[in-house]
Amino acid sequence: MGFRQNLISVSLLLAVAVFTACRNNVGTAPILLFNGTGTSPNDVAAVEAILESNHLNYSTANSKQLNAMSESQIRAYQLLIIPGGNFIDMGKSLTSATTTNIHNAVQNGLNYFGICAGGFLAGKSAYYNSLNLASGATFGFYQNQGARKAAVEINCAGGPTLDQYWEDGPQFTGWGSVVGKYPDGTPAIVEGTSGNGWVILIGIHPEAPENWRRGITFNTPASTDNAYAGILIKAALNRTSLSHY
Repeated sequence: MGFRQNLISVSLLLAVAVFTACRNNVGTAPILLFNGTGTSPNDVAAVEAILESNHLNYSTANSKQLNAMSESQIRAYQLLIIPGGNFIDMGKSLTSATTTNIHNAVQNGLNYFGICAGGFLAGKSAYYNSLNLASGATFGFYQNQGARKAAVEINCAGGPTLDQYWEDGPQFTGWGSVVGKYPDGTPAIVEGTSGNGWVILIGIHPEAPENWRRGITFNTPASTDNAYAGILIKAALNRTSLSHY
């Protein structure tokens, strides 16, 4: 029995090691999720939940790890996801060489999905290291009548209107094809090419779990918004053009 139990334990340890390697080692997954300085840990967890529910294999990298990666190492992935958080702190945590490597990797075929702060970071800035993936465009905040977070009605081209969680998110006037609009008509979701890369930027949080909604009234269930988050991530990964205005 002792030998058999040891054999089972070793097998379990090997299975865990393989799973961990598939999720975390550089170059072993199609998706790289940034979880470094400036990212919201809650949003990183929310994005991970969407990736896992859609059976999408991914690795993670913090600021130190991303700063240590070459352009070719970044290009080993199909998709880079930068989630919500503080885009200024994100940019300052990355070296200019790193943001140049990411920019060049996208120009050479890496796809990019920017959520809220990740959308801001895709623009151009003179105040922090940005990625400049949007033809020199600089993005501003969506002006939501002084609110800092809210349920915002997003009108999606060719699809239903969805109440989405929004928290100090950007609007993307000046770049890309508009997939979804805020109530004032400014772009909430955009897509387009940056060099040879496919880029989708969103100013809202369709990945937001139910517990983010406390105290806010939504007409769309969290499960519906979460399903849309999966659609957006797969479109970014697979270079799929969504219906747009």
